[in-house]
Amino acid sequence: MTGFVSFVSSGPGDPDLLTLKAARRLAEAEVVLFDDLSAGPILSHCAAGADLIAVGKRAGRPSPKQDHVSRLLVDHARTGARVVRLKSGDSGIFGRLEEEIVALREAGIAFEIVPGVPSACAAAAAAGIPLTRRLTARRVQFITGADVTGDLPEGLNWAALADASATTVVFMGKRTFSTLAEGLMAQGLPADTPALMAEAVGHPGQRLTRSTLGALGGVIATQAGDGPALILYGPLAEG
Repeated sequence: MTGFVSFVSSGPGDPDLLTLKAARRLAEAEVVLFDDLSAGPILSHCAAGADLIAVGKRAGRPSPKQDHVSRLLVDHARTGARVVRLKSGDSGIFGRLEEEIVALREAGIAFEIVPGVPSACAAAAAAGIPLTRRLTARRVQFITGADVTGDLPEGLNWAALADASATTVVFMGKRTFSTLAEGLMAQGLPADTPALMAEAVGHPGQRLTRSTLGALGGVIATQAGDGPALILYGPLAEG
């Protein structure tokens, strides 16, 4: 007897931004494994008797290992339970979705993926700006600012990242942004390129800080909180 796993994307954290399908899956689930950024009001959509298990990972804090999370998914599904794996933003964007899918496939457990509002889109909406701008921002690129060690990833495509016609969104990049900015400016991207730090998007403590590529590293060092943040830079519209 095996159950079924729904990878549910919770969006940026505001329960009003859950999709209808995501809310239904939470209400139907018998077991919910949730990330830290998916906690709080979103869990109010879960059934009263659901087993809620925190498996979130946060930089610099004790966190469950990925193989442990994958094993929990498999073990609960094998009991025949309806399981939700609740992930923040859209689960397919820097959410370690693939590792968990591989574990389910190897165990012969069926699953579905319920997409959600990407945190990058929510950050732009909160700032009142588009991610693309006609004639000035011809493309959007999402990157991670941290590898598995927490450092800036190696092998970055610096030419692409320094493209003045692209809007770039940096996930998990607060600790490494100064190094990233130095590399971008060395590639010729102007220091006065607009930059935006969006902290705790979709949560009550949401804060948006407008700056520039050259100055944002100092702002992060002196003003940023310890919560999650996205960094956007490029030809950003004025909000």
